[in-house]
Amino acid sequence: QVQLVESGGGLVQPGGSLRLSCAASGRTFSSYAMGWFRQAPGREREFVAAIDWSGGNTGYDDSVKGRFTISRDNAKNTVYLQMISLKPEDTAVYYCAATKYFSGYREMELYEYWGQGTQVTVSS
Repeated sequence: QVQLVESGGGLVQPGGSLRLSCAASGRTFSSYAMGWFRQAPGREREFVAAIDWSGGNTGYDDSVKGRFTISRDNAKNTVYLQMISLKPEDTAVYYCAATKYFSGYREMELYEYWGQGTQVTVSS
């Protein structure tokens, strides 16, 4: 069992930055690939970024490539999402999730555990 708790969301101006954190409970965190997803009002949840168990491989949606960076610290049981050059269209609730299957990292159905989400609002 893995429990995930996101933090770091908030209100930021366009062009600003935020770093989201996702703290995981349980001793098996390092055996899971981790992903970030987001859901804007009236839209389906969508993939943002993912990282394998070691941190050596990552994947991004084209909409955030070059602006967002996913990383993890297995000693701290935490995964991060550094976001820069934020745009109003990045406004959403951001969720972290855990999966055993990095090869399918874009597929929500493969993620076993989900956090409760943290709100990111990009507005002037």
